[in-house]
Amino acid sequence: MRTYDISTSKFCISGRPGSNGTPLGIHEVAKKIGGNQPSGMKFKSRRPTGEIVQPNTPGRDPIVTRILWLRGREHHNRHSFSRTIYIHGTPEESKIGHPASYGCVRMRSADIIELYRIVGPGAKVDITSNHLPLPVPIPVPVSSASSLTQVAPTP
Repeated sequence: MRTYDISTSKFCISGRPGSNGTPLGIHEVAKKIGGNQPSGMKFKSRRPTGEIVQPNTPGRDPIVTRILWLRGREHHNRHSFSRTIYIHGTPEESKIGHPASYGCVRMRSADIIELYRIVGPGAKVDITSNHLPLPVPIPVPVSSASSLTQVAPTP
């Protein structure tokens, strides 16, 4: 299992067409696009353009590296596929962790390359507004005369 930092819509959380919102709920990977392309490859209409966009290139906001096209599996996100809601790479890597997209789920290029290798068509994707729980701290005695130090377990 992996955890990745992402960015979602800078507008709202919504499955409504025309909202530019990120739709919540259960989705599946409908199509995978770009598997043989280099990191940073710019896509236009889901086709590689031949241009490589470096991370954090000023003024650039294309879809890059890989595309996982999502299909909504619930009534409220049923338009995700027709809205072209993707999980994709972004050159705006400095904005990861903050709302920045036009509805898609954005990832760093290295992360989307890894995720692309792991999941296949039909893979379940649950887009939630909740953060994943943090690891539970485990008290570890440093010595019998000192206080306890808490460390998070490694996954």
